[in-house]
Amino acid sequence: MLDLALFLFVMAFLAIGLRRPFIWVLAYLYIDILAPQKIGWSITSALPISFIAFCAAFAGWLLTDAKKGSRFTLRQFLLCLLLAYCFWTTQTADFPAEALEKWDWVWKALVFAIFLPLTLSTRLRIEGTALIMVLTAGAIIISAGMKTALGGGGYASLYFFVNDNSGMYESSTLATVAIAIIPLILWFTRHGTIFPPDWRVKTFGYALVFACLLVPIGTEARTGLLCIAVLAVVALRDVKRRFAFLAAGAALGLAALPFIPQSYYERMATIGSHDQDQSASTRVAVWTWTLDYVAENPFGGGFDAYRGNRFTYRLPVLVEQGNTTAIEYREVVDEARAYHSAIFEMLGEQGWPGLILWVWIHALGLWQMEWVRRRWRQRAAHDAQWQAPLASALQVAQVIYLVGSLFQGIAYQPFVLMLIGAQIALWAYCKRLDSREREVRRAGWPRAPHRPAGDAVAAPEAALR
Repeated sequence: MLDLALFLFVMAFLAIGLRRPFIWVLAYLYIDILAPQKIGWSITSALPISFIAFCAAFAGWLLTDAKKGSRFTLRQFLLCLLLAYCFWTTQTADFPAEALEKWDWVWKALVFAIFLPLTLSTRLRIEGTALIMVLTAGAIIISAGMKTALGGGGYASLYFFVNDNSGMYESSTLATVAIAIIPLILWFTRHGTIFPPDWRVKTFGYALVFACLLVPIGTEARTGLLCIAVLAVVALRDVKRRFAFLAAGAALGLAALPFIPQSYYERMATIGSHDQDQSASTRVAVWTWTLDYVAENPFGGGFDAYRGNRFTYRLPVLVEQGNTTAIEYREVVDEARAYHSAIFEMLGEQGWPGLILWVWIHALGLWQMEWVRRRWRQRAAHDAQWQAPLASALQVAQVIYLVGSLFQGIAYQPFVLMLIGAQIALWAYCKRLDSREREVRRAGWPRAPHRPAGDAVAAPEAALR
C-alpha cells in the first residue's frame, strides 16, 4: 500500500502540472529531496520518476512559461563555470569509473540550481519552492524526531524511510539541513501566504522546529550540535527580545533532556579532543594528505580522488593496567578515506580553481542576502515586509550549511544547491522591483501602489502557469 500511495501521489503531482506546468518544478524538488523511488519497492522504483520530472520541469518552462522577469545572474554564470570545470576534471579523473558515478548526479544538481531561478519570477513561486523544500525535508525530519522522542536513535542506528546512508538520509547531512531550515520554518509562521499564519500553521511550525532540534540528538551527529550553536548565535542579530530568545532556547534545551541518551553525551565529549577519537584523527590525516596532493596537482584529481590516499598516524588509546590507566600509542594505517569536509572535497577533486569558484558562489550569496535584508527591512508598504525576513532566513540557512560542511563532504548537496537557487531568485526579484521604482522616479510619474505584475496577490493563477 505504501508503494502504491507514493506512486499515485507522484503521478497526481505530475498530472496537475499539465494545467500548471510550474508544478513540475516543485515535483522535481519533492522527488529529489525525498527520493520516493528508494522508499517504494515495485512501481515507484521501476519508473525513472526523477528523470521524468527533471525533463518535464525544463519542457514546461521552455514551452509554456512567459519568462517575464527571468534574468541570468552572476551566480548562475559561476555555477555554469563550476559545472564546466567539473566536467573537464571528470574526463581526466584519477579514478574514471568512480568519477562518472558521482558526475551522474552532480551535473543534475548543478544544472537544476542554474535553471531554478529562471522559473521563480513571482513571490508565489519563490514561496512555493521554499515551502516544498521545507515540507519535504520535514517529512524525513518528523519521522526522525518521533523515533528519537520514543527512545530510538543512536549514532548510525536511527533509521529513516530508507536504509541508505547517502544524500539527505546521511545522518550528519540530515542534522545540518534540519537546523538550517529552522529560520525558513519560522518565516512561514509570520509571512506565509499559501498557508496563512494562523494558530494551526504556527503550532505545526513550532512542532516542526522542535523535531528539527531532536534530529541531531537522534543521529548523535556532532556537526548537528555545532549547527545549533551557530543558529543560536546568528539568530541574535534579528530577534528583538534577546533575553526572551535565550530563555526560550534554554527552555527548549531542558525540554529535550529526557530524550538525550547517555551515548549522546559520550559522543559529544569527543568534540574538544580529536586526538583520542579515530574518526576525527582520520579526518585530520585526510586533510593533511589533501594539502600535499594539491601541492602536486593544483587542478585536482576529479571526483573521488580521495580513493588514492594512504597514510599512517599514531592514535593514543587508554589502556587499563590493574588499578591504573595508561596511554598507549598505536600505529594506524588507513587508505581510501573520504574527505569529510566540503572545503577539502572541492580542493582535492577540483583543485584551487574549483575551490575558488565554490567559495565565490557562497560568499556572493551571503553578500546578496545581506543587501536585500538591509535594503528592504525599512520598507513601509504592506507587500514589502516579507523580502528582508526571507533573505535573512536564507542567509542564516547558508551560514549553518557552511559551518556544517566544514566537517562533511557535502559540497554538491542538492538541497543546498536548491537553496542557492532560491537565493538567486529572491535577489533577482528584488533587483527587478528596485529597477522599476528607479525608472518611475526618473520619469517623474506618480508612484503607483507597490504591486508587481504576476505576484501572488496580483495574479495567483498566472504565476503558476
